[in-house]
Amino acid sequence: MSLYERLNARRNGPNASAPAPGSPTAPPPLVSIEEQLGLDRPSSTPEQPAWQPPSGGAAPASSASTAQPTSDASIIDASAGTDSPPTVAAPSARTPIVDPLAAVKEKAAQELFGRIGSRLNDSSLTEAQLHELARKELAEIVAGEQIALTTAERNRLIDDIGADVLGYGPLEPLLADPSVSEIMVNRFDRLYVERNGRLHETPYRFTGEPQLRRVIERIVARVGRRIDESSPLVDARLEDGSRVNAIIPPLAVDGASLTIRKFAGTPYTAEDLINFGSMTREVTAILDAAVRAKMNVLVSGGTGTGKTTLLNVLSAFIPGDERIITIEDAVELQLQQEHVVRLESRPANIEGRGEITIRDLVRNSLRMRPDRIVVGEVRGAESLDMLQAMNTGHEGSISTLHANSPRDAISRMETLVLMSGVELPLRAIREQIASAIDVIVQIGRHKDGGRRITHITEVHGMEGEIITLQDAFTFDYSAGYDHEGRLLGRLRPTGVRPRFAERIADAGITLPMSLFQEQIFDDPYLGEIR
Repeated sequence: MSLYERLNARRNGPNASAPAPGSPTAPPPLVSIEEQLGLDRPSSTPEQPAWQPPSGGAAPASSASTAQPTSDASIIDASAGTDSPPTVAAPSARTPIVDPLAAVKEKAAQELFGRIGSRLNDSSLTEAQLHELARKELAEIVAGEQIALTTAERNRLIDDIGADVLGYGPLEPLLADPSVSEIMVNRFDRLYVERNGRLHETPYRFTGEPQLRRVIERIVARVGRRIDESSPLVDARLEDGSRVNAIIPPLAVDGASLTIRKFAGTPYTAEDLINFGSMTREVTAILDAAVRAKMNVLVSGGTGTGKTTLLNVLSAFIPGDERIITIEDAVELQLQQEHVVRLESRPANIEGRGEITIRDLVRNSLRMRPDRIVVGEVRGAESLDMLQAMNTGHEGSISTLHANSPRDAISRMETLVLMSGVELPLRAIREQIASAIDVIVQIGRHKDGGRRITHITEVHGMEGEIITLQDAFTFDYSAGYDHEGRLLGRLRPTGVRPRFAERIADAGITLPMSLFQEQIFDDPYLGEIR
């Protein structure tokens, strides 16, 4: 039974609902210890405004004379249990969260560095052994401070200091929060997150620039990268595959900046994207058939539109008996097949030597007997090698590209080939592109924060000096937005039967031709965007 038949067979069954965003699971800040110690919170003043509820949210109860203590629950919008995305109230730039034990934590962290700093990067110690050693030393340091704390409070203090020294400090609760998709540190006291496609400032802060720099250095060191004044920007990844970009002075004028793109612990499936409204069942069936028929697919979109997520979903359609080579700057793809070889580029060392580029890896992959080559993102001279691989028997390749439309994707590909340093006439480049790429899948992020496929476009070939394109599906925006600001449009077929339908049939894959006809969307279930 084909994927279309399996998906369509479920149309009268219960609809799978999109997983509701998880509520934040972050541990409460040290304000709880402050309350347990009996320390008074400073009341709000004109110089330090009180917390304000987000727009449309219910204000927390307060007296006429003093502001009430802000609990974790009040930080979250009262609409968190409804369909609207949860929002975090943004504190004023002059309203830092008061941590009564900040000085103790900083002093203990410095002393811990003095005791075990040389062993933090000791390869003979496992992560568990390093944490056990640090916890033992911290217990002695905290005991030496002679602060009257209960056992629970002491353990909490040790955990917080350990997170600062061995973990990611204030990033820990944000990394643990499943509703957060991106973390943005503009500077040590400006932390923002993305939830459901919208940006919110958080109440979390680093104690200062040194703590932020330590966290950045810890992240990049774990993947064999470095960051210093001679190499002030770096791409890295966390243990869970989350993408990290860091940049420090002198390039970052206001202090070090850190951006973390989180990925779902369990990779999204095609069914998930259907439930999110990113694509329809018909498009899913067509893309599944296109991948299995070994067509070369280019996923195009802007920053943060979900290109990597869609690439993961498309790669899941590759048969399990084929050899797949993935090539990336920083490993992000989460392929579920077993016969996968993952390659990652490497920057130059401190002497400027040893760099291995994406282009080097693409060339090397051709000697590794690949059935499929999956390049995480084409962004430079490797585009020419990728096109040549697609045109020399390595069909079924998939890659992503930054562009705002299918036509822009073709133009950008031309530009990238011209950057390769190989002097080719423009017509020759266009012929390479036209013969190599079969389908362009355009994805975009809309005003309501949703990511949706907006075009399924076939590359026809050349007419004179121009590469001709034909849309098979386009997004219909005519329905506008509902009262909650959600886009009501849908992805519709243009009614033109694409030429690749014959190639799919030649591969022994059966697709109903009605998939490409407009009237199939008369069925409200099949056309529904959830």
